[in-house]
Amino acid sequence: MTDFLSAEFWNKRYHDGSAGWDLGEVSPPIHAYVEQLNNKDLRILVPGCGNAWEAEYLYRKGFKNVHILDFALAPLDNFKSRNPDFPEDQVHFGDFFSHEGEYDLIIEQTLYCAIDPVFRIDYARKSADLLISRGKLVGVLFNRTFESGPPFGGSKEEYLSCFAPFYTAVSMDECYNSAAPRSGNELFIRLTK
Repeated sequence: MTDFLSAEFWNKRYHDGSAGWDLGEVSPPIHAYVEQLNNKDLRILVPGCGNAWEAEYLYRKGFKNVHILDFALAPLDNFKSRNPDFPEDQVHFGDFFSHEGEYDLIIEQTLYCAIDPVFRIDYARKSADLLISRGKLVGVLFNRTFESGPPFGGSKEEYLSCFAPFYTAVSMDECYNSAAPRSGNELFIRLTK
């Protein structure tokens, strides 16, 4: 097992301040998506949530059935210290691939790019398994390659081949509203089971 597959690796990144993927706020493309959601009863999962800025934003907007999941405790503790009123039973410490639940919406922010690319088809399958029929996987993926990782990038073509077997509707468009450091390097994905 390589270091980046361990909780210790990710905990260390949060503790020493080297979580460069963390924007310190909700990602602008996800912010824009949340703004158009009307059903506050959606069951939402943010896997590999890190500091969970997206979940915090959703919860404060009135989405009370938001669940966060990470296998590193440091970011979950950061989230809980910022959001002491967030329901404890909606904070999940564990591995995405063994998580159980049923959701209407999964928000992808940084998990897919953090896992070893050999597990990407497993991610696509697991995300679909966690969604109800017509449930959605929505979020951002890198639209570029990296020399090494994590993060691990990719291309629209690669992502389409990975997700198409598990989703009936697959939309991936270049983000027009990425955070400045990611401008021109992200795809916004909308996948329907």
